[in-house]
Amino acid sequence: MAASSKVSLKLLIDCKSNKVLFAEAGKDFVDFLFNLLSLPLGTVIKLLKTNSIVGSLGSLYESIEKLSETYMHPNQNKDSLLNPRARTPASGVPLLLVNDAAGRKVYMCPDSNHRNVADDSGMACPQCKKRMATEVTVVGRNVGEGKTSDEGGFVKGVVTYMVMDDLAVKPMSTISSITILNKFNVTDVGALQEKVVDLGMNEALWLLKASLESKTVLTSVFLGNKKF
Repeated sequence: MAASSKVSLKLLIDCKSNKVLFAEAGKDFVDFLFNLLSLPLGTVIKLLKTNSIVGSLGSLYESIEKLSETYMHPNQNKDSLLNPRARTPASGVPLLLVNDAAGRKVYMCPDSNHRNVADDSGMACPQCKKRMATEVTVVGRNVGEGKTSDEGGFVKGVVTYMVMDDLAVKPMSTISSITILNKFNVTDVGALQEKVVDLGMNEALWLLKASLESKTVLTSVFLGNKKF
């Protein structure tokens, strides 16, 4: 899914408390949430720093940006810190957390017996110290023979999921919904409102930031009128 795409989800809102009780979501939103856990810290800082420096880590990130490559060890480079890549990405994850495995380039030592790879062509092979400049393309996951489909992502698409305000995820069921209403002591069903919302690039950034700061993420993003 392209970065400009949007993902829809249905919120159940308690209008009395102005709180999102939970969201009814599909595979695309849950894949987005799960992929938060695979983001390297440097990527999180990079995504958020343009509009909202993330504490002292934002300052650290900026200092690395300004640091001359002269001070870096020959076997290291700034890009590996400023633009780290997730080690176990899943294909087909939507929105801002785009999987870059398909078409991603890595580099090997010219000696094919030295089975090391690097994200940067200037790295030296740990074995022979030659420059690892032989380009190798990382391919995405393919549909194997005998499989009827391959959705990509993390979870199956045939299930509707319940996402709590604190981003806890579980399969949706009638019993779960009733349990949630009891948990929050909701007695006036008339005060409940269903609202369909779209999560685009801006909302995804708000959600990422709120997930690091709050236990009421959905309420903050969709009811808090916050500007990022």
